[in-house]
Amino acid sequence: MFTSDRTSEAAGTNVLSIALIGPDEDRRRTIADALQAAAQPGPESSGVSLAIEEFAAYPLETIQLPRMLALQFDVVLVDLDGDTDRALSLVETVSATSPAISMVYSVRAHRDLAIRCMRAGAREFLNLPLAPDDVAGALARVPLRASSPGRTRPASSKLFVFLGTKGGCGVTRIASRFALSLARDSGKSTLLIDLGLPLGDAALQLGMLCNYSTENALEDWTRLDANFLRTLLAEHVSGLSVLAAPKEFPKAQAPLEAVNKLLDVARSGFHYIVADLGSRLDLRESSLFDESAYLYLVTQAGISDLRNANHLITQLFSARRHRLQVVVNRDVPGAAGCDDDAIERTLSRPVEWRVPDEDATGMGGRPEAIPLAAEDSAVSRSIRQMARSACGLPPAEAQKRGFRFFGSDRRSQAEPEQNSRMASVVASAVVRGERV
Repeated sequence: MFTSDRTSEAAGTNVLSIALIGPDEDRRRTIADALQAAAQPGPESSGVSLAIEEFAAYPLETIQLPRMLALQFDVVLVDLDGDTDRALSLVETVSATSPAISMVYSVRAHRDLAIRCMRAGAREFLNLPLAPDDVAGALARVPLRASSPGRTRPASSKLFVFLGTKGGCGVTRIASRFALSLARDSGKSTLLIDLGLPLGDAALQLGMLCNYSTENALEDWTRLDANFLRTLLAEHVSGLSVLAAPKEFPKAQAPLEAVNKLLDVARSGFHYIVADLGSRLDLRESSLFDESAYLYLVTQAGISDLRNANHLITQLFSARRHRLQVVVNRDVPGAAGCDDDAIERTLSRPVEWRVPDEDATGMGGRPEAIPLAAEDSAVSRSIRQMARSACGLPPAEAQKRGFRFFGSDRRSQAEPEQNSRMASVVASAVVRGERV
């Protein structure tokens, strides 16, 4: 749906964000050029800077529209001539659910059409071909809100979705470590959302106790915005924000619109969003799986795991190409009689990442809640490389001595038995619901 992002600078410091929606490229370009011309210094200048995002198709109201509205545009400008009924339905929805100003454009100038637009909530009707001062006049009547606090958002957010081929393949452990590494190495705002309902344990993996959860966000999704979301998040010592799974079984299954709204609001406020889905395929029609998301499919080298992975790759995700990456977890070369070539033939595609088995690296007996920020293992190093690749950083150099502890280089001076006792205390406290 997304086509391009144009920004024009004017002498003024005010900024208007505009969503330009229309299936006809020529008409859309005409309007975009007129908008940019109106923002340039001159007698017809509107005196504002414009941030224009183009959409080459009318968004689907149940899936794509909530995401678009979460970007908090000042103006939504819609082409009437591609599909008039759908365009007016879009205008009506935007006018009823968003503070954005709705405008329309058309080569037609029928009185009946203008009345329908007015009733739908459109504030301006731009008739093609445009008179020189039409656009500038329309922009001048838009209230300036873009410079107010809370309306800034990252220039480009990335969504990383972790999905398992079956329960128990280690999705949460990988997703939580990935998110932790992403936050620490990139230095950018990162949010981990645990959607592995009803028994997600991402917070447990991180040794955290959280007062609120995804259930709070999803049950009140109609009033969810950036400020509300912030009140629900817990912050890890690394700087990672976490929206945990609920401690109890949810009262009801949230609709896809609620999940979409949560993702949209998250993407408007964070550079990176990591979503732990467990093995939930019931969310495949949500915006978690739209074309902009990066999907990490976590599997193991077992017969049923590889069979499930093959079905998902060939039947559901065949068109994702580079935005699908396969992760073989608990990888032991030659396990179950499957060498690397046999696994890739079974999957019908290469394996991008291999995470070693913790039992094979001597970490198999480690309690779940050992602080991940303090851990230096082959598993963590492997997942860290995944995270660094995801945010465009070069591979990390291997540390020969010591490890990084919450951002500071320290050498471990504790004996293995002391580390084990500490981890056991942390795990027991978390399970009992105590703070650690």
